[in-house]
Amino acid sequence: MRTILITGPGGSGRTTVAAATALEAAREGHRTLLLSADRTDTPGTALGTATGPVPTEVTPHLSAWRPDATERFRQDLTAFQTRAANVLDLLGAARLDAEEVTPLPGAEELSFLRALRDAALSERYDLLVVDLPPLPQALALLALPEELRRYLRRLLPPERQAARALRPVLGRLAGVPMPADWLYETAGRWDVELAAVEAVLTDRNTAVRLVAEPGPAGADAVRTATLGLALRALRTESLIANRCLPEAAPDSWLASPLAQQRKTLADWRESYDVHPVPHLGRDPHGPDDLTALAVPGVNVATTPVGWPVTDRLAEDGVLVWHLPLPGAIRDELDLVRRGDELLITAGPFRRIVALPSALRRCTVAGAGLRDGELRIRFSPDPDLWPAAGR
Repeated sequence: MRTILITGPGGSGRTTVAAATALEAAREGHRTLLLSADRTDTPGTALGTATGPVPTEVTPHLSAWRPDATERFRQDLTAFQTRAANVLDLLGAARLDAEEVTPLPGAEELSFLRALRDAALSERYDLLVVDLPPLPQALALLALPEELRRYLRRLLPPERQAARALRPVLGRLAGVPMPADWLYETAGRWDVELAAVEAVLTDRNTAVRLVAEPGPAGADAVRTATLGLALRALRTESLIANRCLPEAAPDSWLASPLAQQRKTLADWRESYDVHPVPHLGRDPHGPDDLTALAVPGVNVATTPVGWPVTDRLAEDGVLVWHLPLPGAIRDELDLVRRGDELLITAGPFRRIVALPSALRRCTVAGAGLRDGELRIRFSPDPDLWPAAGR
């Protein structure tokens, strides 16, 4: 399945563009699902058909779905209490009824990620168009699976489960699982679910479509988003320049904002595959208006984002790790080596990545930023690379 993640600054019209993208793909014959994180039915307003907690057919080949995070959280909590019944009874804990449950912070994001996973793994569709939240929330959402998996591995290392035989026999005497066993089993189940979500986001058939109005605010938002996506090794498929103004007479009040849009569009075309979308003079409503936006079809060609390691041992005695970070500023970059991991800070974003196996036997020898690419040099450790010390 092909997956297109669509986001942009708040108020940029990203949901409308997502609906138009899905509608265009369906008309091309692709079985398409529009999945939206919007709490209100903005997708339904754009499509002219109400959407809700179950996939709804909008047109032939097109369905839309807005998962109900509250109901899903209730279902998850009920299942959790059932699985942990023995432990809860042992502790004398009172169970919660579904009617008294309200989602905790973060539950909505996790519920949406699970819905994304379920939709992407479904065989009912050829294309998944995902209407993400506005940019700051979307970038945090996309980072969540990897970060949570890392926390689980650090707090509950899987290898410690091998020590079960050394645990006290209290669990067997009491006739209930020990909390440690239950905790590791739960962590393992979460890790599997998060890994499935992460696999969808990092799949070579997943790309991001940015939506922004051409202008200073839109340009700043796109620049920041591009850096955040690049740090996650997510590919930007195209940039939709939304609500582009029509040509106007030089003495028209539109002349100044039009000139501003032209300048931004010219700058964007140097770095992005830009597709201007016209301002209709009204909020788009219904298939006819979405068709009038003339959003581009989904590009089936894929270009995975790579972080390659090049061998410069013969020439310079180093291995070089190449990290594309368009929009990065030298003074806002920071690198910290921690064992087999590298903590990378780029502007307001941070990511901890595992080093490729060859680089784990090296020491960091320096780094440089050139043409939007961070190049980190590694020198072989003579104790781990015996041949390098000869």
